[in-house]
Amino acid sequence: MSRVKSVALRELRSYFHSPIAYIFLLAFAGAALFTFFNVKAFFARGQADLRGLFEALPLLTLLLVPALTMRLWAEEAKSGTIELLLTLPAKDAELVSGKFLASWALFAVGLLLTLPLALTVSTLGHLDWGPVIGGYVGALLLGAAYLALGQFVSALTENQILAFILALVGAMTLYGVGTELFTGLFSDRTAAVLRALGTGSRFASISRGVLDLRDLLYYASLTLFFLGLSVGALRARRWA
Repeated sequence: MSRVKSVALRELRSYFHSPIAYIFLLAFAGAALFTFFNVKAFFARGQADLRGLFEALPLLTLLLVPALTMRLWAEEAKSGTIELLLTLPAKDAELVSGKFLASWALFAVGLLLTLPLALTVSTLGHLDWGPVIGGYVGALLLGAAYLALGQFVSALTENQILAFILALVGAMTLYGVGTELFTGLFSDRTAAVLRALGTGSRFASISRGVLDLRDLLYYASLTLFFLGLSVGALRARRWA
């Protein structure tokens, strides 16, 4: 664990020594506030809930998370520091886990910046905290899956822009397969399977305050799957 912690702290320092962390946090909080008050018209709806925020979070997450992951390995490979990193007395899984935890912690800070919304809404009316807690748990799980996907893509290339685009396309694909726009093209049975595979449709049930074990296992499995692929990509690079 100490090695994972060391890698995570190293990565967090790297985030905050560059504009990436500040741009991400500003963009995430700003987009969430704008969507909540303007696009979703909170005051016009006249309801004390955070539905407007959680309806927008899946799209905000898949658009912004690739900016956190595009540099995780691509920058290391381009600058040549990956060779030094691979010589450290740490297993590939520890390196991958450390980088993942650092990006997940930064994502969690972005979510934390939206928490004043919940506190403000609770002063305006009776706020049901069940969907709020479920929404934040779902957002953390959704972010973890996209971060793991993005890290895997970053481990495959030295080009950060390419890593961003591929992670964005991958996240949009995982989100899109469960939407009604896509599932409506298939039979009911096939549509049910696609909804079960879609990250957005899974998030919708959690954000209603329903913490289904199947949804939690889905996100955990998806995250571990892509982290495993990242370890495999790192081992292939080591052997190469």
